[in-house]
Amino acid sequence: MALRTEYVSYMADKIADELVERGLIELPKDFFVSDQIFEALDEELTIEERLNEEVRTVLNEYSNQMRESGASYQETFKLIKRKLVRERKIVL
Repeated sequence: MALRTEYVSYMADKIADELVERGLIELPKDFFVSDQIFEALDEELTIEERLNEEVRTVLNEYSNQMRESGASYQETFKLIKRKLVRERKIVL
């Protein structure tokens, strides 16, 4: 699921505020941790998008062979994606 950048930024701010309010972290004055939280959230949220793009690239490389063999693009996409998820131990 793709989330808008503004919402991810809002979530990062709220997480940082909550961590400070609960006393789970202490930050020096003028230090903002929400940027690091945003980067971590954004990285996690874009994993599937990057994986899908990688699968499309692989399928484009083998498009002629797939056409000759009559392989279904959608089924092959799912198979390759599942294989990469297992190999890389990605949680989607």
